[in-house]
Amino acid sequence: MWKIAIGFALFAAVSLFVIIKGGDKIDMGGEQHSGDVQHAPAAATPTPATAPAGGAAR
Repeated sequence: MWKIAIGFALFAAVSLFVIIKGGDKIDMGGEQHSGDVQHAPAAATPTPATAPAGGAAR
């Protein structure tokens, strides 16, 4: 049981250290849905060729 408590304390200490040292570079705001997010334009996908009207290709 004491090993779990020490592991939790170490994990919490390392986590706090990383968050404090990160400063403004770490965004804890979660998923952003604002207009400033830039996504790559979608690539044009070719339409698949249609099958012949007679059924299965021979």
